[in-house]
Amino acid sequence: MLEKQFFKKVFSHSFSIPVRVNFWDGTFEIYGVGEPQVTITFHENIPIKEILNNASIALGEAYMDKKIEIEGSLEELIASAYENAESFMLKKDFRQYLPKMSHSEQKSKKDIQMHYDLGNDFYNLWLDKTMTYSCAYFKNPQDTLEVAQQNKVEHILNKLDLKENETLLDIGCGWGTLILTAAKKYQIQATGITLSKEQFRYINSKIKDENLEELVTVKLEDYRKLKNETFDHITSVGMVEHVGQENLGIYFKDVYELLAPNGTALIHGISRQQGGATNGWLNKYIFPGGYVPGVAEMVTQITGNGLQLIDLESLRRHYQKTTEIWDENFKKQLPEIRKIKDERFIRMWDLYLQACAASFKSGNIDLIQYLVTKGANNDLPMTREYMNP
Repeated sequence: MLEKQFFKKVFSHSFSIPVRVNFWDGTFEIYGVGEPQVTITFHENIPIKEILNNASIALGEAYMDKKIEIEGSLEELIASAYENAESFMLKKDFRQYLPKMSHSEQKSKKDIQMHYDLGNDFYNLWLDKTMTYSCAYFKNPQDTLEVAQQNKVEHILNKLDLKENETLLDIGCGWGTLILTAAKKYQIQATGITLSKEQFRYINSKIKDENLEELVTVKLEDYRKLKNETFDHITSVGMVEHVGQENLGIYFKDVYELLAPNGTALIHGISRQQGGATNGWLNKYIFPGGYVPGVAEMVTQITGNGLQLIDLESLRRHYQKTTEIWDENFKKQLPEIRKIKDERFIRMWDLYLQACAASFKSGNIDLIQYLVTKGANNDLPMTREYMNP
């Protein structure tokens, strides 16, 4: 059969670990040397046309629909595919079709709400108590996820070199942990903006519960709407991936205009050292409109819009560990999750979390913190020790 020969050829140079593939006709092949670490079972044939159109969408949907089963670590399987330079995961021939993306204010609002408004109750099941949905920072191997998320917030705030009574803007503020922490610890005026109605309601509730009305404000607003305001500091955590390639220049121009002279900004986001990229399956099912910019692309946009790059730090392995813990938590909560989500969603979300962990593990994507200033800020300490007091 043509499809079977196609898959045999594709899989023959796609993995860096030994893998067994059980085909839909009852035959099997073993790729690599040694005992197979992972077994892929095809319950149905996947048409060649669908694979050639976009392999990530075709195989992702097949897994969601139980046409494919994986025995062993899905994370290790995907990581091995990214680690092999000849893998179909890295071939442009298998990702020809990508939907045209728009990042207008209306479309961005719709995209963000599709992902982040799945419900606070859903995210509360598997995130930590801080409700932080971004890369944690494991200062010590024994750190819990909650401690590591608090570490991350402190790491960011330390880098900014905050002073009492200053102002802070958080672009894409999530569930508010960073702005709430900054206000309580430094007594600064903190403003957060989000497009998620669920996050907006959650943060307002926290502001009232913690009596922070005089220090913290949250707005349900697009960053492009902010005008005629400046802030001493700006943070943006896990937001730049939603901006879109065509809007990166606008984004950094706005950061420049919103930042006070000598102000500091910390951009924390997924980047690729190999250049910018999109993923068809992630764009269709998880992050519509998502674009992972290249590191060189980010630096070019930062410096091209008048900002000065002071520090760049990779937290790739920290995000691998973060997503692995999220997936562990997700699986522990399956009895509760099954009350609100169907099996297809559960398989989709598990695939998403393990694929992210694999992508970070293999170096296909990275997590970079970019510390920038507006102008030649000569007040920052001259060495990095202040960032880790």
